[in-house]
Amino acid sequence: MTDHTVKKNPASIPHSIWDADDLRRAEKEAADALGITLYELMLRAGEAAFTAARGAYPDSTHWLILCGHGNNGGDGYVVARLAVAAGIGVTLLALESDKPLPEEASEAREAWLNAGGVIHAADIIWPDEIDLIVDGLLGTGLQSAPRDMAATLIERANAHPAPVVALDIPSGLIAQTGATPGAVIQAAHTVTFIALKPGLLTGKARDVVGELHHNALGLESWLAGQETRLTRFDASQLSQWLPPRRPTSHKGDHGKLVIIGGDHGTAGAIRMTAEAALRSGAGLVRVLTRSENIAPIITARPELMVHELTPQSLEESLEWADVVAIGPGLGQQAWGKQALQKVENFRKSMLWDADALNLLAINPDKRHNRILTPHPGEAARLLNCSVAEIESDRLLSAQRLVKRYGGVAVLKGAGTVVACESGAMGIIDAGNAGMASGGMGDVLSGIIGALLGQKLTPYDAACAGCVVHGAAADRLAARYGTRGMLATDLFCTLRRVVNPDVIDVEND
Repeated sequence: MTDHTVKKNPASIPHSIWDADDLRRAEKEAADALGITLYELMLRAGEAAFTAARGAYPDSTHWLILCGHGNNGGDGYVVARLAVAAGIGVTLLALESDKPLPEEASEAREAWLNAGGVIHAADIIWPDEIDLIVDGLLGTGLQSAPRDMAATLIERANAHPAPVVALDIPSGLIAQTGATPGAVIQAAHTVTFIALKPGLLTGKARDVVGELHHNALGLESWLAGQETRLTRFDASQLSQWLPPRRPTSHKGDHGKLVIIGGDHGTAGAIRMTAEAALRSGAGLVRVLTRSENIAPIITARPELMVHELTPQSLEESLEWADVVAIGPGLGQQAWGKQALQKVENFRKSMLWDADALNLLAINPDKRHNRILTPHPGEAARLLNCSVAEIESDRLLSAQRLVKRYGGVAVLKGAGTVVACESGAMGIIDAGNAGMASGGMGDVLSGIIGALLGQKLTPYDAACAGCVVHGAAADRLAARYGTRGMLATDLFCTLRRVVNPDVIDVEND
């Protein structure tokens, strides 16, 4: 792949995600429970990183290792010692500090010196022969922009032609949020330890993490007994949500969905939402829209039932429907406002997107049967803040949306975050840069609406829908690349993705 999508070996990456602060506290508890010292964990981390780096770059002969003044730097000292033992040339640079090193990092530093290693000042001239850089500068405890020499080293590493392998997390990336408030390492590979941190999967992660590797350092048994509120969702889980259908099932079993929108000039939005719902397995899809949209939509997709939006057709459709999706092309004029005022009292599951969200921001209310699917700009309007504030902590922003508006919130973006009122949260590990094009959100609304009609809970429908959406785009990107991908291109792969039991029978 030629974009910056985070690549990984799915079998080696867990689905549980730990809050960064909780994980730092749990590390010692886990080690104590299993009779392992923290220094032993550091040795295991260094060995895991060394193995990954050597495997990715077997022909590299001279490594530059950047060590910070914490346990991340301690991991770097271990990697350096193992590299020298394997016959690799090493130049190790360390940041200075007035504070003493943590105990484990100090022990790793002494082991490096005792093995004949040399520690260079951070401001030395780098050797010409460097062909791999190991980043052990700043770990998961970082809460603000890197300062002074750390920032300088990060910038120098990024400017150097040698690839970078980051230890645990790229320096400068905030482990909890994925924010990058200052200089940040552009890693080719990141080897993360013990458990996943949210910042590796959302925010700016995809720009800087590179290929992601995971090693639990022997703590798998302890981790398996712990519960976390965060889950990573990817295409490998689709069969859990989308089992094969009963041979005797009929269209009424798979949901009656009404989709409302398509004001003057926006027939395309409502048509994409409706066709996406059909391709995602909805039994029956009815569209309520402007009268001039009826003929074009039926001509393009005759399987849709398309009617003019009137008070009578709306009332009849709400009585008929199992699920309502409203917002694509709805507009913010009287036509759309009146429809939304009627829909807001719908008692079954519903999805609000696009202009429905913009109208909601003007007249906020709380509903427990509703899925909201804002992009960061819409989320900023809903929370009366800036887009920068939304993106600085996407998990917190999704939680704030749920607290204020109820139901389920889907905060779209690279590493989409899904939150619900029970406290469960998911990060969607699917999708790519090709999805940054018009109409993709309309398609997502149709997918989630269809899954609601197939009797998934709102939270499961939101998570599964986002995975389906991203996985369909990933199949396209694997074949054609990301540039030039259209929202309607997903229709050809959606059907494959929502049938995970037969998805690999033949090539797309």
